Amino acid sequence: MTAFDDFPERLARLAQWSAPLALAFDQAGFRLYAVGGALRDAIVGIEPAEDFEIDFTTDARPDDIARLMTPLCGGLWEQGRSFGTIGGVLRANGLRAEVTTFRSEEYVDHSRKPAVQWGDSLEADLSRRDFTINALALDVVNVLARPEGVQTFFDYFGGFADLHDRRLRTPIDPEILFADDPLRMLRAARFAARFRLAIDPALEAAATRMAEKLSIVSEERIRGELDLLMLTEQPSLGLDFIVRTGLAAIFFPELPRLQLEQDPIHHHKDVLKHTWAVVDKTSPQLTLRLAALFHDIGKPATRAITPEGVTFRFHEVVGAKMTRKRMAALKYSNTMINDVSTLVELHLRFHTYKLGWSDAAVRRYVHDAGPLLEELNELTRCDSTTRNWRKAAELARRMDEFEVRIAELREQEDLDNQRPALDGVEVMTLLDLRPGPTVGRAMNFLMEIRREEGEITKTEAAHRLREWWSDEGAT
Repeated sequence: MTAFDDFPERLARLAQWSAPLALAFDQAGFRLYAVGGALRDAIVGIEPAEDFEIDFTTDARPDDIARLMTPLCGGLWEQGRSFGTIGGVLRANGLRAEVTTFRSEEYVDHSRKPAVQWGDSLEADLSRRDFTINALALDVVNVLARPEGVQTFFDYFGGFADLHDRRLRTPIDPEILFADDPLRMLRAARFAARFRLAIDPALEAAATRMAEKLSIVSEERIRGELDLLMLTEQPSLGLDFIVRTGLAAIFFPELPRLQLEQDPIHHHKDVLKHTWAVVDKTSPQLTLRLAALFHDIGKPATRAITPEGVTFRFHEVVGAKMTRKRMAALKYSNTMINDVSTLVELHLRFHTYKLGWSDAAVRRYVHDAGPLLEELNELTRCDSTTRNWRKAAELARRMDEFEVRIAELREQEDLDNQRPALDGVEVMTLLDLRPGPTVGRAMNFLMEIRREEGEITKTEAAHRLREWWSDEGAT
C-alpha cells in the first residue's frame, strides 16, 4: 500500500477543516476550491504542520471574500488584496486560510509579461501556477455535500500522475511561466529536491535559455528560495540543477567554479561533487547546511600544483572571506554571515592536531567554535566523503575520542565560558590604569593563561599580572 492509496480520506479531512469557509461561500452562491501546497501534501501523505494553512481559490471578488471572511476570522490580512488575496485565521478551528480570486492572464506583447485580470475559470486559474503538482484543486463545497455524480477533484494538467511518477513539469509552456516570474526556475530546484522529482527536459531547457532573467529578481527572494532548498532532504538534487542550467552563475558564481579542471597528472577530488555529498550528509539545519555549501569555495583561488601534488593551502581562510562577501550580497543577516563564515574558517581545525589534543588545544578549539561547537564537529565529520573505509573509520574514531576529551575537560572546568580570572575593572585597579589599549593587552595576557593552563585563582592571576607588568607590560 502506498501513500496514494488512501489519499481520498486525507482530502476529506482537508475539506472538513475548510467547512466554515465552504459553507459561507456556498450560501453566498460562490465556488471555493482548496489548492496549492496543502492539497499536494495531503495527496502524497505529508502530515500538516502545527501552523496548518490552506490556500483557496474562488470566483468571488476580493470585496466579497473580505465580507464573507470577516465574521469567521478574528481579523483579516489584506496585503495581497490588489492581487485578489485575503487571509485570516478561522475562529472555529484556528485554520490559517488565504482566499484568492480566480485569475486569468493574457500574454499580449513580445515581452511575454502577463496582464493579470480577474477570471471565472478554474482551469485558467490553475494554468498559471508554477508546476502541475501545484495545479490541482479540490471543491471543498461539494466534497462535503457528496452529491451524486459531481466532480470534486480537478486535475487538468496531469499533476496527480506527475506526483505519482515523480516528475516535475509546468502546466503550460515553461518559458511563459518563467517570464512571468523568473524565481520559478529556482522553485523548480526546490521542488525537485523536496519530492525527489525528475525534471522534465523541456523545463530544464527553458531554464537554461532563460537563466539570465533571474538577475531581475531581488536578492531577498533568491535567498529565501535558496534557504528552502537547503532544508530539503537532499539539496544536491536541486543544487546540481541550478549549476547545470546556469542559474547559479547569476547569484552564486562561486558554485560552478568548483568544477575544477582536472590536471592529467595531478588529480584531486571533484570539489563540486564533494560539496554536494557534504551538504546532503549534514543535518537539515540552515546554518550548518550553508556552511557545508560554502566550505570549499576558496579552493579554486588557492589551488597550486607542487612536487607533492595539488594543494589548496589556506582555502578555509580565503573561503571564509568569500563566504562573507557572497552572503552579504544575498542580504543574509549579520548573525548568519558570522556563523557560517566562522564554520568555514574552522572546518579544518580538527585536522591540525594529528598528534593528539592537549588541554590547551581543546580549550582553544572550544573557545573559537563558541556556540557553534556541535555544528563544527558535525561539519568536520561530514567533510569526510572518502570511499576508503579505513580512512573514514579512522576519522570517526578520532572524532569520537576528541568529543570524549571535550566532555572530560568540561567536567573539570567551565569550558564553555572561558574568561580571564580578573575582569577589566580589577586589572585597572591592580595596575592603576585608565581604560585603553594597555588594559586590552593585560586581558589578553590573562586569557592566554586561561587557555593554556585552565582556571587559576584571582590571587594567582594578580601575582602573574604584576610580574608581566614589571617585565614587559609597562614597556
